Amino acid sequence: MDFDALLLTFFGTTELESLGDEAIEEGRSRIGIAFGTEADAGRRFALWALLHGLGDAPDPARAFKDPRERSAAEAYARAVDRVDRAEGG
Repeated sequence: MDFDALLLTFFGTTELESLGDEAIEEGRSRIGIAFGTEADAGRRFALWALLHGLGDAPDPARAFKDPRERSAAEAYARAVDRVDRAEGG
């Protein structure tokens, strides 16, 4: 899934900084619903990664029943955490 396409779909813009708190929360809610109803593993992972970037992703142990998907989500979260720490965030 294309990141900009996801942002446009759920927020109506690729410029999240231009949105107010209410619009961000509404977009997060729409992503959460899509994540909960998506059957395709790749699309689910993309939605989860977007939620993770927004600070609203469910724990991988709850979000993914398949051990490989869970492991991939955990590895992704660790990698993002390492980058954040390296950048001082």
